[in-house]
Amino acid sequence: MSKFWSPEVRELTPYVPGEQPRERLVKLNTNENPYPPAPAVERVLREFPADHLRLYPDPESRALREALAREQGLEVEQVFVGNGSDEVLALAFQAFFRQSRPLLMPAISYSFYPVYCRLYDIRYRTLALDDHWQVPLAALAADSGGVVFANPNAPTGHGHPRAAIARLLEQVGDRVVLVDEAYVDFGGESAVPLIEAHPNLLVIGTFSKSRSLAGLRLGYAFGSRELIEGLERVKDSFNSYPIDSLASAVGIAALADREHFEACRERVIATRERTRRQLDGLGFEVLPSQTNFLLARHRRLDAGEMFGGLRERGILVRHFNSEALRDFLRISVGTDDEMDSLIEALETLCR
Repeated sequence: MSKFWSPEVRELTPYVPGEQPRERLVKLNTNENPYPPAPAVERVLREFPADHLRLYPDPESRALREALAREQGLEVEQVFVGNGSDEVLALAFQAFFRQSRPLLMPAISYSFYPVYCRLYDIRYRTLALDDHWQVPLAALAADSGGVVFANPNAPTGHGHPRAAIARLLEQVGDRVVLVDEAYVDFGGESAVPLIEAHPNLLVIGTFSKSRSLAGLRLGYAFGSRELIEGLERVKDSFNSYPIDSLASAVGIAALADREHFEACRERVIATRERTRRQLDGLGFEVLPSQTNFLLARHRRLDAGEMFGGLRERGILVRHFNSEALRDFLRISVGTDDEMDSLIEALETLCR
């Protein structure tokens, strides 16, 4: 540790992202979309006027927010955008959860949540998943300074229906409820229609997964005008030009091609379900998933050894080094050919 670091930095335990390997592997470890973005995205990249880059972008990202508002049936004042949903989450934690009461979150969920809490000195309390590895929504109604959970949950894959989230919101009206919908397009049910009746609901999403734009970094939030204004106050105290001109143009192009979006989404879901059946036949317990990944554990083989065996065979999945998840592998859904390679390798390891 450096003597130049502030005391708070010495105490941080940063989030560890999935490995981005330099060698060629079948990469099934970071939940990226296996299919390219909409064709219009390539046209934007090819035709974007380079001279525009000498100018600062629109600090309000108005055009991108208008496109998102049209898609969701919202007003533009109900939309916020940032550099990936991670940045939007970070701004939301600063804007809403620095309270005297602790933030409530599931014990097993997106591991960035407790990192933000430590960074911003937010007290938090975790609640165990139920016996079916599901987020205990009813328990999240307990007294707190706010609520955050992913729906569908990561890395377990289960999603609650909108009606269940509505029941939670009916019990929690005095604090922000943040629903992280990074994976909702792969089979979940969005909470966005609940925003009108619940001004304390903030829904966060990303272009990284279902829009195949993980390399671009675009995220967004939907909520009441007062919540969006809170995010803007924090953003404008940190970085008033967050979305560059090229990223905005690409995001708008991706939103416009609904046909491509639906086709890719349906392919991922079909491949996921086929792979789930194959894994079950190889002796895995596979948790139900409404995402573009599967969380699975073998009934007799060690997950760490399988992770190493797959790596030796050129296939990279995610193995979490934690007590609760050490028996599991999280497997991103790739193309059919990639998943066939995975199953073929697992057949060898499971003999």
